[in-house]
Amino acid sequence: MAKTKDRDKVWTTKDADELYGISRWGNGQFSINDKGHLVILPEKRLDGPMIDITEVIEEIKAKNISFPTVIRFHDILRAQVVSLNRTFRDVIENAGYQGHYYGVYPIKVNQTREVVEEIIDAGTPYNFGLEACSKTELMAALAMNTNRESLTILNGHKDEDNLRLALIGRKLGRKVIITIEKFSELPHLLKLAEEMGVEPLIGLRAKLVAEGSGRWADSSGEKAKFGLTIPEIMNAIKLLEEQKKLDYLKLLHFHVGSQVTNIRTMKEAITEGARIYAKIAKMNIGLEYFDVGGGLGVDYDGSRTTQDSSTNYTTRDYVEDVVYILKQVCDLEEVKHPHLVSESGRFIAASHSCVIFNAFDHIRPGNLQYNTDPTTSEHILVTNMRDLFKDLKAKNVQEIYNDAASIKAQAINAFNLGVLGLDERAKIETLYWQICQKIEAYAQEIKLVPEHSNRLKYDLSEQYLCNFSIFQSMPDALAVDQLFPVIPLTRLNERPTVSCTLADITCDSDGKISHFINPRTGKANSYLLVHPLRPQEHYYMGVFLTGAYQEVMGDMHNLFGALNEVHIFCDDEDPTDFYIEESIAGATCAQALEQLQYNAQYLSTTLKKQVDLQIHRGKLNPREGVRMADFYDDCLQSYTYLANPIFAPAYCQAAAELSINASTSTPESVAPVQLN
Repeated sequence: MAKTKDRDKVWTTKDADELYGISRWGNGQFSINDKGHLVILPEKRLDGPMIDITEVIEEIKAKNISFPTVIRFHDILRAQVVSLNRTFRDVIENAGYQGHYYGVYPIKVNQTREVVEEIIDAGTPYNFGLEACSKTELMAALAMNTNRESLTILNGHKDEDNLRLALIGRKLGRKVIITIEKFSELPHLLKLAEEMGVEPLIGLRAKLVAEGSGRWADSSGEKAKFGLTIPEIMNAIKLLEEQKKLDYLKLLHFHVGSQVTNIRTMKEAITEGARIYAKIAKMNIGLEYFDVGGGLGVDYDGSRTTQDSSTNYTTRDYVEDVVYILKQVCDLEEVKHPHLVSESGRFIAASHSCVIFNAFDHIRPGNLQYNTDPTTSEHILVTNMRDLFKDLKAKNVQEIYNDAASIKAQAINAFNLGVLGLDERAKIETLYWQICQKIEAYAQEIKLVPEHSNRLKYDLSEQYLCNFSIFQSMPDALAVDQLFPVIPLTRLNERPTVSCTLADITCDSDGKISHFINPRTGKANSYLLVHPLRPQEHYYMGVFLTGAYQEVMGDMHNLFGALNEVHIFCDDEDPTDFYIEESIAGATCAQALEQLQYNAQYLSTTLKKQVDLQIHRGKLNPREGVRMADFYDDCLQSYTYLANPIFAPAYCQAAAELSINASTSTPESVAPVQLN
């Protein structure tokens, strides 16, 4: 069989960039070097600092830190804070807008202390603040946000403790704004403020009619969970007026939903919100802040579309809409331009963090190396399947595939009735998968691709076994079908020849990734193109843009706990352009067990009693019993993930370079195929 033109073409790192969409979702922060390694560009410049991910991995290994590992690139985190603030400042200046920008980071997106610290520090020159949605988050925000000029905003449902904590912040001279989510909160707040002798800063959250877009569209609209309707807003204003507390009202807030995919949704929400603000301001109420909430999306798949994992706008598009629409409405209504607030946590946190894990084995569909040589007494179904393989040509792929699928179904029925033996069934299944493989190879050459070709690509894909838990590291992939960039970290200058899905190490059928980004279409692929595994060699892969929500929402499925963390900072003077500033150990088995109320010491003591009993009965040698108990104790203090995964056997590379029975095929006809 002649090779295709695409397979004759030399593979380059540019091809890898296009295949995995790195330049599209990477936002200038990721690239590929001449070695075929993924690199991080903290300053988004190829002539600036360049961090080779393989050097990071080697240093992590040298420090005896096990994988999987969360890697935080704090320079990216800080750059996102600076970028958002500078964009707002630039657009505000160009527009002649009279207010300032006072952004806040919603710590629910990633409450990790090191993350919040870096955001606060990077945002200090811009008076960038924090937003909290619970009592616990507010306690963290009050302690962390010490800038008297920045805002601390309290959203969400509240009880007296929440309100009292916020008012304590006011007593400490801080700009803590309490957003009223439901009317009943307001009279309680006013009473508590009078009791404590403090003047609160109050915000009202409007429940817009404008609906959101994307997965979280229901965050806005008349059926939204939070916010006040227009009649409730008017009643709140009336109550404040009756108690002569109108000067407490400082902010109007709305939220159109997380990860808004369509800029048109933003325009509609901002327009409605701006009108509400202007009408309230014209009532001689001293509003100072206009809070557009969250929603600024992240282009996870790089397609620049309205697909759920993408956005059809840039950050500057978003900021210009906020500034110019609000300015126009305020000018038309002849009211003062308010200060602007946004709660763009996903934009800030998502790109700074990734999960690095190792693929150590694979599962192939069927067993294509089973001997299918004919025997004198074989069943006719075996003979017929072998004949189909011999007769397969480019012109009859559809007919052969239909017949092969029919014979396979007949064979299973015959086996269940006791007509076929195991050897015969094995031959039929092997020949079936060989036919599928050969059809897939032909599909690259024929103009008319069979209707079953797309399904074949998935059916023929391998499963790469990967040392991590999807439930812990990327729960949104399961919960809401969120797409994340998943790519190999090395060998990007080699043509990937294996289509695969990824299976994690949990004992759960949902523990797999079978949807991957296709930056050219914005739709998900059912497989990922990767490289063949090599015997006794880790194949490192990464899931990117996981810094928002994933870490804090990960669960304890199979008691795989928190991952090891490594914090990377750029250092242009260092030969590697980086240094590891800090590493944080992930959960040990004992810690994971104790989260579920198991006492590690009790477990150890109980096991030792069982060992002692077996020694006493003469079933165990005392020295062996001690070794067993010590090993159990060592495991209690070990990482919950695989420390020494059992590698693919030595034939794995040969299997990847599939060779079908020489008597029925040629090596060229079954060479690994690139699936576009």
